[in-house]
Amino acid sequence: MATVDPSQEELKKVLQETPKDQPVVMLNLLRFRDQAEYKDASEACSGRDAYKRYMREAAECVTSVGAEVIWSGRSVGSLIAPPDESWDQVLLVRYPSINAFLAMIESPEYKGVLKHRTAALEDSRLVANVEGGP
Repeated sequence: MATVDPSQEELKKVLQETPKDQPVVMLNLLRFRDQAEYKDASEACSGRDAYKRYMREAAECVTSVGAEVIWSGRSVGSLIAPPDESWDQVLLVRYPSINAFLAMIESPEYKGVLKHRTAALEDSRLVANVEGGP
């Protein structure tokens, strides 16, 4: 099932279960649309280009909460995954805390650039991770 935006229920659950006093690394798995799907046709471009717009415009939102992109790269294939699951790009973003992530996604500035992410993506995963073993 294709998913682009988090559900409020899942967001609430992750926020409750994530320790508040340690960094969180968000794993982003991204599959781009061939053509971005904007409401305004004047913004027509590829999904990949729309995501580049999102990254440029969201960069200030990310840094304003003390977060940073720690790794970004092109996916070349999955060794363990359902056969129909593939990703175009993988992105790791480190936030000082889950509360910093929440502050970013609730900011008016971030909400203003989110349209590029939504237009760009055919499917995605966003997985919150904290250090530590089983």
